[in-house]
Amino acid sequence: MAGLTLRDVKKSYGATQVMHGVDLDIKDGEFVVFVGPSGCGKSTLLRMIAGLEEISGGSVAIGDTEVNDVAASKRGVAMVFQTYALYPHMTVYKNMAFGLKQAKTAPAEIDRRVKAAAEILQITDYLERSPRNLSGGQRQRVAIGRAIVRDPEVFLFDEPLSNLDAALRVQTRLEIARLHERLKTTMIYVTHDQVEAMTLADKIVVLRDGRIEQVGSPIDLYERPANAFVAQFIGSPKMNFFGTGDLTSGAGAVLGNDLSPNVQVGLRPENLTPADGADAVVEGTLELVENLGEYALVHLRTATGVEFIAKTEKPPQADKGAMLGFAIKPELAHFFDKATDLRLT
Repeated sequence: MAGLTLRDVKKSYGATQVMHGVDLDIKDGEFVVFVGPSGCGKSTLLRMIAGLEEISGGSVAIGDTEVNDVAASKRGVAMVFQTYALYPHMTVYKNMAFGLKQAKTAPAEIDRRVKAAAEILQITDYLERSPRNLSGGQRQRVAIGRAIVRDPEVFLFDEPLSNLDAALRVQTRLEIARLHERLKTTMIYVTHDQVEAMTLADKIVVLRDGRIEQVGSPIDLYERPANAFVAQFIGSPKMNFFGTGDLTSGAGAVLGNDLSPNVQVGLRPENLTPADGADAVVEGTLELVENLGEYALVHLRTATGVEFIAKTEKPPQADKGAMLGFAIKPELAHFFDKATDLRLT
């Protein structure tokens, strides 16, 4: 096992720079998740760590060894891709053993590793099947097993669950979490799904346009986002944002902030509670209610035209078009500079 160090890592395609000097430290045994919108550079960064993309500047070190000029096959990493990339003409056993066979590993050692990985992933009964006779979740487990048998220092996952349906994503996500708990190996996981990031990660790296916006534990990013971008990206439904003129006249007194015009206020849907009169910090016209059983998502619009969502235990007993007010505990409100989007203390 090993940690990972990135220093001023850059990537350019011709004159176009896509990664802008990334610095990152990953401890031995950490589960780190790269998140961000499409095109932010998370998969490119993962491929540079793997050695599948050359870096244009900076350094990548695995453990104490710089690996800039080390071939991908020699870096001690194993990668699980979005597509399963299994050989259709080979059995599950042969798919998992193929890399070891190419590395001229002793047959007895190959057999031991394949069977041990199959037991961890609960696919022992499928070893003699071909991939076409497996479900999507089973194929992804085989792909993970192929990585496990290599006994890598670092596991790399590139959106491994995106091809699975919702139920299988939840199941496979739990299996990956249990795998990390069992192996204690450094894992780096790329996803655009912030729910996966929040539930799996020891540490989340939020990327935008080839730059790191914030690094921290899931709860740190949720409770203290560094800027408005992170605040809206982490959390589902995303954080509501309001200008000072979008809130009630008494909102500043309730929130304990002077709410000057250069401040934008972030209120998470799950922190809003129904309220009337002086306690309400925001009011809106009811437009839509999504009743999801365990909770309801209430869609509203302020008099100034700002759309926002409140997450409530029960649907409101009100008709469409009714005016509803919501309160929030002052310590749960977030304040950002409107010009820079940075968090205000």
